[in-house]
Amino acid sequence: MNAKPSSTDPGPSLAPYPGDDADTDAAIEALEQQLSMLWRRARSNSYKVARRVHPDMEPAAYGLLVILQREGSMRLTDIAASVGVGKPSVSRQIAMLEQLGLVQKEADPLDGRAQSISLTDAGTTQLVAAQSARKQAFHQLMEDWEVDDLTRLGTLIAQLNNTYTKDNW
Repeated sequence: MNAKPSSTDPGPSLAPYPGDDADTDAAIEALEQQLSMLWRRARSNSYKVARRVHPDMEPAAYGLLVILQREGSMRLTDIAASVGVGKPSVSRQIAMLEQLGLVQKEADPLDGRAQSISLTDAGTTQLVAAQSARKQAFHQLMEDWEVDDLTRLGTLIAQLNNTYTKDNW
C-alpha cells in the first residue's frame, strides 16, 4: 500500500538540507542566480570565440581545439574521456573540425588501426588568434578590478570547481 505524505510532511525530495537556514538558503539562491547569469554570458562568449576561430565552428568544438593544443595529438577516445562526453558527440565535432581544416587525422603510430587527431597549422594559427583576442577583451573587461580581487575570485571559482567533483555532482 502506498502511503501519501501528510500535508506537514515535506516528503523526501523537500526535506531540509543539513545546516539549512534562511541565511544559507538566501545566499545559495543568490549564488545560483549569479551563476546562471554567468553561464548564459559564458555561452554567448563561447559562441563569439568559436566564430573567431572559424565562422562555421560550433562553440562546443572550441574546447576540443584547446585540448589538442595543450595535449598534442590524441585518439578520439582519449579526447572524449578528457571532456567527459560520449565518443559519438566528440566524433561529430572532430569530423566538423576536420572538414573546416582545423584538425587532421593520421594513423596512430602505436596502433595502425586507430587514428590520432591533431591541430593543423591553420587550426593552430586561428586558435591562437582567437585566444589572443579573447584574452585582450577579458583584460579590458576586468581593467577596473584590483589584482587582489581577481586573485580571490579565481581562488573561489577553483574552490567551486573542486566542489563539483564531489560524488553528489
